[in-house]
Amino acid sequence: MLLWPCTGCTCPSSQTFFLSPSQYDQLTVGTDPFILSAHLSTGESHLYTCTFLFSSTQCLKCHSVEVPPTVLHLRQLPVDVSEQELLALALPFGRVTKLVTVRTKHQAFLEMASEEAAVTMVNFYASVPPTVRNQPVFIQYSTHRELKTDNMNNQRAQAALQAVSTAAVLPGNMSSGDGWGLVLAPSPVLRVIVENLFYPVTLEVLQQIFSKFGSVLKIITFTRNNQFQALLQFSDTAHAQHAKATLDGQNIYNGCCMLRVDFSKLTALNVKYNNDKSRDFTRADLPTGELEPAAFGVALPPYGAAAFPPTFHQHTAVPGSLVSPPRVALQVASPVVQSVLLVSNLNPERVSPLCLFILFGVYGDVQRVKILFNKNENALVQMSDATQAQLAMSHLNGQRLHGNVIRVTLSKHPMVQLPRGGAGQEEQVLTQDFSGSALHRFKKPGSKNFNNIFPPSPTLHLSNISSSVSEEALKDLFSSRGYTVKAFKFFQKDRRMALMQVASVEEAIEALIELHDHQLDHNQHLRVSFSKSII
Repeated sequence: MLLWPCTGCTCPSSQTFFLSPSQYDQLTVGTDPFILSAHLSTGESHLYTCTFLFSSTQCLKCHSVEVPPTVLHLRQLPVDVSEQELLALALPFGRVTKLVTVRTKHQAFLEMASEEAAVTMVNFYASVPPTVRNQPVFIQYSTHRELKTDNMNNQRAQAALQAVSTAAVLPGNMSSGDGWGLVLAPSPVLRVIVENLFYPVTLEVLQQIFSKFGSVLKIITFTRNNQFQALLQFSDTAHAQHAKATLDGQNIYNGCCMLRVDFSKLTALNVKYNNDKSRDFTRADLPTGELEPAAFGVALPPYGAAAFPPTFHQHTAVPGSLVSPPRVALQVASPVVQSVLLVSNLNPERVSPLCLFILFGVYGDVQRVKILFNKNENALVQMSDATQAQLAMSHLNGQRLHGNVIRVTLSKHPMVQLPRGGAGQEEQVLTQDFSGSALHRFKKPGSKNFNNIFPPSPTLHLSNISSSVSEEALKDLFSSRGYTVKAFKFFQKDRRMALMQVASVEEAIEALIELHDHQLDHNQHLRVSFSKSII
């Protein structure tokens, strides 16, 4: 778009202005549809606002006013946006002196303590567009020289501003031009907890989400208290503050995978290995450590086992999801579509297709299992869809089964082939089709099993217990198979369910495999799954 000011314009910029598409949002449309106000920087600390009045293609009037860029204009805000949400956008860049909200027009004005803070904030959000409750917000310089806050309607905004300033302002941090600043982010390291983990969340998914707010240097993922957690280190505290303010309480997918974000007590992360559990993006030379894929003869995809490319773009629906295709709350790259998993480092003396069917069936409906004839420490497991495969991989990779730490990655095979007619008896036994099994946990739409998917833990959830079966009988059942029962309790409101804690996660995995679908009496079979609870 070209703007031609008429002669007499006092703006020191060129007489002809070119506005790129990225600058269109900085145009303010007046009451007359032909009046435009454009903010034009001369490369100095001052900003000029030039008003153009158009008649067809000819400029009829132009004037310019020098405006100190301390007052910022926020547009397209949610109707019920809070003062705290507005302040969270600005506080990483310096002290806010005044706040005015215009709720009827979905707008607000912020006055920063210094021009430097205002310029830094606008420049940052020009490259990283801000959002409030997943709604894009536009931030630009205002034509106001200063804000007047004596309006009764803005008393709440000033009270919120005063509360934040009184609690957080200390000398010597994030200078705002007058020697004072805000103690905002005690550390560039964030601690992230993912609640309601219905779909898999990997290191690469977190990197895609958080890198939208700044440079992510390091990530470490782990499971604690049966919750998927991560530590992320940003390049500076301002980016960490912005990510926390925006992402805390947001869902990665609609209705699930909620992010709980807080500052860590750590000021830096020490990453020793680059693998699917930890990553130092500044050190490509780090080894993969104990998860070295060469030890198991498995090649990892370029960006780890989950094979998510490190880009951030619009997510598309996942074909054949456990539920209806998830609509994404945070823009996450679409997962890959492979539904076949390669499981390696198995114990060939103890593993069987049925064993893998029951274990992987905790996280999806297993269709086929094939233990490789010439490499029987490896197996292929075909899930119903890619989402189930990702879920099983994220929970079972690195777990110990029959004394071995198993490795679970995506396979290049699109499906598991059944043996041909000429195959020998042993090869046919190693491949089984479970597509019609009655033990599938997720074949019924709306099943409660969808809401009870947890990583392996020492606590097992037992269900479908008949009224004639006692606590001692269940304890004896597990102890007679060699498992150490640490604790047991029936559900108070429903005696058909109980929790049982065994000695270790490995014991729990093997107990689930052995006793899931165990016949308790002539009518009922025991159902076993992992629990997030601790007895």
